[in-house]
Amino acid sequence: MSESTEQIQNADRLWEEHRHEPFPDNLRRATFGDTHVWLLELDIVGCVLRWRDNGGTLDSKDSLLLQSCIKDLDRVISEINDPTAAHYCQRLHQLAVLVAENTPSTK
Repeated sequence: MSESTEQIQNADRLWEEHRHEPFPDNLRRATFGDTHVWLLELDIVGCVLRWRDNGGTLDSKDSLLLQSCIKDLDRVISEINDPTAAHYCQRLHQLAVLVAENTPSTK
């Protein structure tokens, strides 16, 4: 199995885990600076769904959005005090990174 195939399978596994776990209540109104966690999740999930629907590709707009969300989550995760909420965001971050790493460049 190639590394890329394994990463895609990991992304699929993380997606299944993520979609079955409810968004943590304490993050519903959480903001870190000007970053709303629920908006990050919404943007990342949208990118993941488009990536899955398009056979593992994203357009340049979605790729840029996903990269921006990854950077924001990098910053936010360290500020989350609740272990359950932090785990939720860490898994979301890992999923976003796997999708970004397995997206060929498109126009």
